[in-house]
Amino acid sequence: MNAIPSPLEPVASSRRRRFGQVIGLRPERREEYLRLHAAVWPEVEAALARANVRNYTIFVHDDLLFGYFEYTGDDWEADLASIAEDPATQRWWTHTEPCQRRLTDGPGGPWTEMVEVWHLD
Repeated sequence: MNAIPSPLEPVASSRRRRFGQVIGLRPERREEYLRLHAAVWPEVEAALARANVRNYTIFVHDDLLFGYFEYTGDDWEADLASIAEDPATQRWWTHTEPCQRRLTDGPGGPWTEMVEVWHLD
């Protein structure tokens, strides 16, 4: 039987690594969150692109958000830090974080990493 990969070690394909994440959406802030994401700030998108994040999508189902993105860089920790240090992203988070609800306690960011169990190109 194949072991399920650790969520901390996303499945890689050449230089591309796929990430799936989930977080709760506060029902009373749903419309605000959707409005924000209907027009994501270009500076935030640019920070993600500079950090080698590609094909980023967020889906909503009831009170859950599911995020998917691909990472194409060589230094995940440094690129992640560059996103966190970006002033526009920090301002963006002041708007989006109140709309979200952590699903788990513990280390890591507010989004819970998911384990990839199957993929088809």
